Amino acid sequence: MPRTLVTGGAGFIGSHLCDRLIHEGHDVICMDNFVTGRPDNIAHLIGNDRFQFIQHDVTNYVYVPGELDYILHFASPASPIDYLQLPIQTLKVGALGTHKTLGLAKNKGARFLLASTSEVYGDPLQHPQSESYWGNVNPIGVRGVYDEAKRFAEAMTMAYQRYHGVETRIVRIFNTYGPRMRASDGRVVSNFINQALRGEDITVYGDGSQTRSFQYIDDLVEGVYRLLLSEENEPVNIGNPDETSILEFAQEIVALTGTNSSVSFKPLPKDDPQVRQPNITKAKEKLGWSPVVSRAEGLRRTTEFFKEELAVAAEVE
Repeated sequence: MPRTLVTGGAGFIGSHLCDRLIHEGHDVICMDNFVTGRPDNIAHLIGNDRFQFIQHDVTNYVYVPGELDYILHFASPASPIDYLQLPIQTLKVGALGTHKTLGLAKNKGARFLLASTSEVYGDPLQHPQSESYWGNVNPIGVRGVYDEAKRFAEAMTMAYQRYHGVETRIVRIFNTYGPRMRASDGRVVSNFINQALRGEDITVYGDGSQTRSFQYIDDLVEGVYRLLLSEENEPVNIGNPDETSILEFAQEIVALTGTNSSVSFKPLPKDDPQVRQPNITKAKEKLGWSPVVSRAEGLRRTTEFFKEELAVAAEVE
């Protein structure tokens, strides 16, 4: 059976990948330093014979004894509130962490999959964004620590593929949501749902005309797994092309939660992308993948998760 390392495996996306890989028959080694990951996300896997946890910072030397078939590098702060508070750690995990895990892949003869992001496109001048687009990124802006970390990680991954012959895959992940998101992670979905559930005003930055395309976690995991097993060695967008404006999305959350929340407007952060929508033609053609979970259904599941989280928090208080 395959033996697979998932860095950032206690994170929102990483923990769902650990679940899927175990379901598919993999022995999974989860590596995380809990900077943004949470022990709760993998608590249900502790004690599973097919699961091992190693607490470690991948910007340091990475050692895993025994054979490895796959390495999925998902370690990184990934929400604006995280990478703005942890700018140097974000750059280090994109650069040093990618270098260390690629070195491990080379040593073990393992296939390497990099979690990249739609943020490599920056504030795009092409819409929707296809993999051939080089992006419009401000390297010295506040968001540059994340954007450039991932762009560097992609360049390093392709260099290891070309120079060392390492089998590599790159997924460019578009806005993803679902259970196990942190309520305080600063992402649009978690912000809006939690503000609505608490009866607070929903904070919209700018005039709300900027757009995003949200995909449910199960769709992302399916796309990542198909890419891992495919022969496609250049970047692939995995996202849901169902585009909506932020203001419309806020109104959707108010209706879903049935609260009386109003919308309050705040200044738009610097370099905030005005549009975001994936072109998923490549994923459809190369992987036979397209999203299947509707936004209405995904948001319903996610809202139930956050309701439970709030109830637990209230009991603790």
